[in-house]
Amino acid sequence: MKFKYLFVAFISFIAANTALAQTYQIEPGHTYPSFEADHLGISFWRGKFLKTAGKVVLDRPAKTGSVEITIDASSIDFGHLKMNEHARGKDMFNVEKFPTVTYKSTALKFDGDKLVAVEGDMTLLGVTKPLKLTVNHFKCIMHPMLKREVCGADAHATFDRSDFGLNYGIPRFAPEVKLAIQVEAVKAD
Repeated sequence: MKFKYLFVAFISFIAANTALAQTYQIEPGHTYPSFEADHLGISFWRGKFLKTAGKVVLDRPAKTGSVEITIDASSIDFGHLKMNEHARGKDMFNVEKFPTVTYKSTALKFDGDKLVAVEGDMTLLGVTKPLKLTVNHFKCIMHPMLKREVCGADAHATFDRSDFGLNYGIPRFAPEVKLAIQVEAVKAD
């Protein structure tokens, strides 16, 4: 008899804690992963990806959750048509063979109630490597027009593109890439 009550209490506890996790869909019109990379040591090229999808799951009381982002690699935009075309080709992003760049979290890190980092894995050119995103800003509000909760963040990371096999121009172009992601996600119904 006691086992039955313990089992029911355990199931109730799991159900109550699971109910606290909220799912948010990435808002593609307000989410732009951007980057900057060396150009012959004389300047930095900056670009962004125009098409992003994914979801964020947050359980703020438990300080857990997950992030899954898919970037359409062909949506790369340097603001320079010839560079965009070159970047989509085999020398760089090879979008015909590798149409997406993905990021999947392994852990969310909080400082009190504030999200401060996301640890996860980025897959670029078919190579998956760990990448930690530092979250500089995170906020959730009831959106005045959507009448739903929206969460936004500004996150940054630095990585070596040669770790993923993106070796074009090395050593003339340094392999370090600075990544910045502005993201907004709308709470799912």
